[in-house]
Amino acid sequence: MDILFYRLDGSTLEATVTTFAERTLARGGRVVVRGTGAARLDMLDAHLWTYRDDAFLPHAQAGGDHDADQPVLLTTSTETPNAAKTLLLVDGARFDPSEMPRFERVALIFDGSDEEATALARDDWRQVMQTDHTAVFWAEEGGRWVEKARSS
Repeated sequence: MDILFYRLDGSTLEATVTTFAERTLARGGRVVVRGTGAARLDMLDAHLWTYRDDAFLPHAQAGGDHDADQPVLLTTSTETPNAAKTLLLVDGARFDPSEMPRFERVALIFDGSDEEATALARDDWRQVMQTDHTAVFWAEEGGRWVEKARSS
């Protein structure tokens, strides 16, 4: 499996998460978005309710009675009660290689202008390289995502 690293240089985290979620749901999948703090997840939650007047992206923050039913679940936990096969890691959320078999797609999204976030992403890249997974680095160029590097 590929572990995808997306460095934000122009797009916002909110827009990138929305795009991932829309595309995953269009393929019939589910998403868990793992963050590190409630405040940022509150912002993502608000964004997903209001990002477009002509769209609806069903989602919730973890901790409710219907977590298992949510196509998109926002959480700080390593649990995936919605049985998502796509994991989005945001705001420095980390992963453990032992949890990767639960997922079909993993993307780590980080702010390219944040030195600490970039350093954490580099640590995660090195961690992926010590597994049988492939790390794939994507960066924005001219408003498009371009693959820049792939571990061997």
